[in-house]
Amino acid sequence: MDAEQWEQIAVDIAREAGALARRRRAEGVAVAATKSSLADIVTEADREVEQLIRDRLAEARPDDGFLGEESDPRVGTSGVTWVVDPIDGTVNYAYGIPHYAVSIAAVTGEPVPGAWEAQAAAVYSPVIDELFHARRGGGAWLGERRLEVSRVTDAGALLATGFGYDPATHDGDLARVRRMMVLARDLRRGGAAALDLAYVAAGRLDGYFERGLKPWDHAAGALLVTEAGGVVGGRPGGAPGPEMTVAAGAALFARMQDLLDE
Repeated sequence: MDAEQWEQIAVDIAREAGALARRRRAEGVAVAATKSSLADIVTEADREVEQLIRDRLAEARPDDGFLGEESDPRVGTSGVTWVVDPIDGTVNYAYGIPHYAVSIAAVTGEPVPGAWEAQAAAVYSPVIDELFHARRGGGAWLGERRLEVSRVTDAGALLATGFGYDPATHDGDLARVRRMMVLARDLRRGGAAALDLAYVAAGRLDGYFERGLKPWDHAAGALLVTEAGGVVGGRPGGAPGPEMTVAAGAALFARMQDLLDE
């Protein structure tokens, strides 16, 4: 199988998983547990949606590995690993804010950011039925529309960011925002990293930066950005990850990295 087929698998499963997430949201959300802090929650729906994705991938690709947010990783034998966030934007989801997504990526190589090579991706926003998808060398798409990152004008960049759940990190996060505002016409904080990255790919945002992301937060969205002509990284010379994730068109990306590294 090749990236085009992996992309179709991701798209099909993301749609089914998103439909389940939306149904469970309509029925009412139960918080199952907290993770890194009291604010960092997981719902019963997160677990159910991830299990559905895991089951569908096991049926379609039984030899592949799996790396998801809510269950134990599985090491495969095929060289392909699926990196999954079943409901990205769980706090939005729990509060009934209609801004969350299913994120699925197929990667090859070691399943570690910076070591893997993303091959296919789907990010699905079920409330508004938007399906972003990409495959390596095949471009990034919203439905049938090919995506391209924006070109920033003299008016400044529309940027997005997020904040971690640990209150001890908030001062540093806010200091980074202050530094970045010299580039910004305005700032957005949507609460779903996969959608922030998809929106950079679609030109709805000019750039995005956030500390504290896990692999499943950015695996699919990063491929969308690069296939739309943008750049994704971390600290200068590094891969996206817990220390920093930055995404933008090439010129803006370089300026953002310089400011974030001060």
